[in-house]
Amino acid sequence: MNFKPILLTAGVLFSATFYSQKMNYPKALKGNQTDTYFGTAVADPFRDLENDSQATKKWVDEEVSFTQNYLSKIPFRDQIKNQLKEIWNYEKISAPFKEGDYTYYSKNDGLQAQSVYYRTNNKTKVTEVFLDPNKFSEKGTTSLAQLSFNKKGTLAGYSISEGGSDWNKIIIIDAITKKQIDETLVDVKFSGISWLGDEGFYYSSYDKPKEGTVLSGMTDKHKVYFHKLGTKQSEDQLIFGGEKTPRRYLGAYVTEDQRYLVISAANATNGNELYIKDLKKGGDFVQINKGFDINANIVDTDGDDIFISTDKDAPNMRLVKTTIKNPAPETWKNVIPETENVLGVNSAGGYFFATYMIDAIDQVKQYDKTGKLIREITLPGKGTVNGFGGKKTEKELYFSFGNYITPGTIYKFNADSGKSEVYQKPKVKFNPEDYVSEQVFYTSKDGTKVPMMINYKKGTKLDGKNPTILYAYGGFNVSLQPGFSVSNAIWMENGGVYAVPNIRGGGEYGKKWHDAGTKLQKKNVFDDFIAAGEYLQSKGYTSKEYMAISGGSNGGLLVGATMTIRPDLARVAFPAVGVLDMLRYNKFTAGAGWSYDYGTAEDSKEMFEYLKSYSPLHNVKKVCYPSTMVTTSDHDDRVVPAHSFKFGAELQEKQSCDNPVLLRIEKNAGHGAGRSTEQIIGESADKMSFALYEMGIKTLK
Repeated sequence: MNFKPILLTAGVLFSATFYSQKMNYPKALKGNQTDTYFGTAVADPFRDLENDSQATKKWVDEEVSFTQNYLSKIPFRDQIKNQLKEIWNYEKISAPFKEGDYTYYSKNDGLQAQSVYYRTNNKTKVTEVFLDPNKFSEKGTTSLAQLSFNKKGTLAGYSISEGGSDWNKIIIIDAITKKQIDETLVDVKFSGISWLGDEGFYYSSYDKPKEGTVLSGMTDKHKVYFHKLGTKQSEDQLIFGGEKTPRRYLGAYVTEDQRYLVISAANATNGNELYIKDLKKGGDFVQINKGFDINANIVDTDGDDIFISTDKDAPNMRLVKTTIKNPAPETWKNVIPETENVLGVNSAGGYFFATYMIDAIDQVKQYDKTGKLIREITLPGKGTVNGFGGKKTEKELYFSFGNYITPGTIYKFNADSGKSEVYQKPKVKFNPEDYVSEQVFYTSKDGTKVPMMINYKKGTKLDGKNPTILYAYGGFNVSLQPGFSVSNAIWMENGGVYAVPNIRGGGEYGKKWHDAGTKLQKKNVFDDFIAAGEYLQSKGYTSKEYMAISGGSNGGLLVGATMTIRPDLARVAFPAVGVLDMLRYNKFTAGAGWSYDYGTAEDSKEMFEYLKSYSPLHNVKKVCYPSTMVTTSDHDDRVVPAHSFKFGAELQEKQSCDNPVLLRIEKNAGHGAGRSTEQIIGESADKMSFALYEMGIKTLK
């Protein structure tokens, strides 16, 4: 890189007199709202911030101005932003995929707001733009959420997200001419687009919320529809869901052979029921498994045979085979048995590709349809693999490989020969040879061993003075595996340490690891995170004065809980788009579906008291908290911004020292997906410069 790193000068911490300026925070409207749970009254003074009222809008505008005014005084903010732009400005190309007579791929020239889809005619070899999401909106804040073709590749449907909202629109086009051929479908949410021949496609949605509650109103009656081309959306046929199956997340898709329609129905983020309909023979849906005690996903079908990936009797997952004639769990037979490592399965080229996660690092094995091992696939190193998916007839497959210090590289793989070669290596200004990525195991509060990846530049002295970001998630069976980030590259280049512990609540060690961080065991997650910070400090990677804790969504809850439990652990805190009101999270949008991980305040007195004991919003006291930047977005209808608004208002009111509490509220953005490159760079620059500034960094070299 040709930019200059930050100089960590001696005596880097600013004196208390530097921070002594009184923070004149915007005043949020307070009320006397209380709620009673099992005889206990709980105050919620900032309840008005849940509403899109004029008072809330005024307060939001004031918070935006206050935050920008504070950040504008950081002397190296623009320099960090320029560093980010410089390294971000490289060509990013996706793996190709074939549809009909064309090969499609996406490409971003470098700093484009959204990636553009191109296609090459397989006969003439002429390449052209197929779809340019940058033209969807003036500032690139409307993104492409999904693109789906019919089996012939002659028709396509794509969904768009405006301002990052989960509410999407589906636009239907003639894939050859690229012209729209049907009316735009609206009010689509948490949906796929799965074509049935040339007739139409299946999609999922909810009834539109009442006026004024689009971003916060509860959505609990998911429905699967079939849209027949040439008809109005109001005439779409209800296939599954609605009043008879409330509180469900429904996914619908047609299998590659066009024979089966599959429905996955879940009432939470863990566990689902499977339904299947034989479109060839007709008749009703057949329910494969009942109840929500297991996870099951159809990986492939072959005639009457059905292949299912499941954790039934296998916490680390297995692949089983059954038949449409009797697909009940009692008939399931192992194809790829469970092992001590978590299994994920893809199907492509007539084979199964099994990805095993070993201490958060991937290993891939190739099997035939009988479960016979064909080969273990040689990978470029220790890291994360994505891909090995495709149509049954395709023998040329693609996969990507990367880790915290290796930019994601795409490889072409021949399914028959097992040979692979580099297909696309990004030309990013970053040399992995200059960095270290090491895995350590530390001990949590209850004696549990937890892995953590620690990443930094070679030659870094472990003297306790390295700016460090401790990032984690810890929930919903989500596994944090090594992946390259431009923002983290800048952080490390400037002398920073980036550490990621694989704490409980995630899926790194299967169902048991996940369950150990749910409901009445949720505090294990916070204990694991705190222990990670203590490990980094005890080993000299950093110290309290140089550590920032960071996480988003469920990870935002993690940071919010950690800073209220241990306000002395870190110098800086970044709770992003967090679930921060644990007593009311299930009242908004699809929040009720998170109850498997959290439980709800209505479940029992014990559950209520446990939630209240760590709920970030309800545990803010008049103590000294870290310098904090609460981040959220005005169009976040996944974790509504009211969580961040109320938590931020509480922190600002009760902060007992001069450490600032800022709310950074992104306009025209949602929970994270689909943001423009400019928005991503802007937030990264603000967070990085804020962290360094609050750690006392005075200047750039």
